Amino acid sequence: MENKLQELTRKIYSEGVEKATEEASLILDKAQKEADDLKRQAQKEAEEIINEANKNAEDIKRNAESEMRMASKQAISALRQQIATLVTTKVVDTPVKEAVSDKAFMGEMIRIALENFGSDATLVMPEKDEKALEDYFGKRLNEVLKSGVEVRFDDKIKGGFKIGPKDNSYLISFTDEDFEAFFRSFMRPRSINLLFGAE
Repeated sequence: MENKLQELTRKIYSEGVEKATEEASLILDKAQKEADDLKRQAQKEAEEIINEANKNAEDIKRNAESEMRMASKQAISALRQQIATLVTTKVVDTPVKEAVSDKAFMGEMIRIALENFGSDATLVMPEKDEKALEDYFGKRLNEVLKSGVEVRFDDKIKGGFKIGPKDNSYLISFTDEDFEAFFRSFMRPRSINLLFGAE
């Protein structure tokens, strides 16, 4: 009986150890599977984070390159405009100033303008040119004034003249600024084309 009891005890013990070993193996397998799943998930998330970071870096690089290209184009365009303005100013300003300060030339322009307006004209001249106008026109100035033309002098006009009807409904401006603006607008595209070629 004691043998049977020992054998039964050994059998129970063996079955218990075997069952515990199986359970331990199942627990270890399950733990290993969960660890593998966690590792795969962590790797997947790490790859997604790296891919997103690479995509963001590419976007930032692309945007920076685009902004640099745009900024360089704007800088080149602004530089071209400044160069064209300097060249146009050199080409236009001095000859226009010389023409406007040429009393004979301006006197002829005034004469032609007065012929077209007749006696219903108001002539506005630079205040500084009052004496020169009297010297240039001499006796003819009295004739012009007697014909009904109104002559005024304005210190805001630096050179040239303005003419219009006596009712001041409008004035046509032939000042040095007007001539410079006209010739600059005329010369500017040609200067750009000459300097940089057709675009």
